[in-house]
Amino acid sequence: MRRLIYIPALLYCFFAAGSTLAATPAEKVQETYAAIDSLRSEFSQVLLHKESGAEEHRSGVLEFKRPLLVCWATQKPSPELLVVGKKEIWNVFDDERSAYKYPLSMADDSRSIVRVVTGQASLTQNYDVESKGKENGLLKLDIYPHEPTQSMTEGTLWIDEVSGLIKRVRIVDFYGNTNDITLSNIELGVHLPDKTFTYTPPQNYTVEDRTKDESPAKPLMR
Repeated sequence: MRRLIYIPALLYCFFAAGSTLAATPAEKVQETYAAIDSLRSEFSQVLLHKESGAEEHRSGVLEFKRPLLVCWATQKPSPELLVVGKKEIWNVFDDERSAYKYPLSMADDSRSIVRVVTGQASLTQNYDVESKGKENGLLKLDIYPHEPTQSMTEGTLWIDEVSGLIKRVRIVDFYGNTNDITLSNIELGVHLPDKTFTYTPPQNYTVEDRTKDESPAKPLMR
């Protein structure tokens, strides 16, 4: 009689332990962002051109709402707006009074930086992920897309170990140029009306409609 009780008890302990095994960092990130409906964050961005060594520093505010609505507003050194809406993508340069309209399909790819930064890239399915330990208190992950693109051949994520939030992203393109983005003052569950992710250009702006281009230049967070 004791054996009948003892053996199932061992099996229960075994499976219970297995069900609580810690997720990998990549799985932790995906679990975290699957539960996030919206967020707002400040960002600082450094674009490094490998050949010339030139650096460009930018800063602004990122707003995100599921499933993939994004308002990426660069404030310094000059205003620039990227809006990923429900039907199209807008890239706006107020200093030039110009606006570019792109197809929404440009944000569909899991390798697009807009998905990586907002935690919507499928790390466990579309990337090889290598853990690099910790750096400045954050988990460091190198990510390699299974099918690299011209805009992304590899990347690095810095993750808050407790929350699973992405605090920094660095993307390397085919030419070795890097796009390094640091997120700060992240707010979760913020109210973001749908109008945040719409854009109508003023009448005095020059508008270029690139929704029909077969290979439009990618404006996403560049």
